Amino acid sequence: MTRTTCLLSAAVALATLLGATEGALAQGMCEQLWVERNSIFKARGYCFKTSRAISYFGNAGCVYDVESMVPLSPGERARVNQIRAMERQYGCR
Repeated sequence: MTRTTCLLSAAVALATLLGATEGALAQGMCEQLWVERNSIFKARGYCFKTSRAISYFGNAGCVYDVESMVPLSPGERARVNQIRAMERQYGCR
């Protein structure tokens, strides 16, 4: 292997590692954002629909089946909107 080939292989390996690390960081951030956003809705009585949210938060004491009907304060609504924008930025599902 030539020196150039070795350097190129090392660069590709590093880029792959950085990409994987970046992806893991984004996934961790997505999880944190999801929990924070849904914690706001849970505290205000939202009845979750997805198995993931029901498993994580449960539906005990829920009151509101429609997300838009959940009575959020202006600050909570602003934070939910900010979180959703960040989720889009990170490519969260």
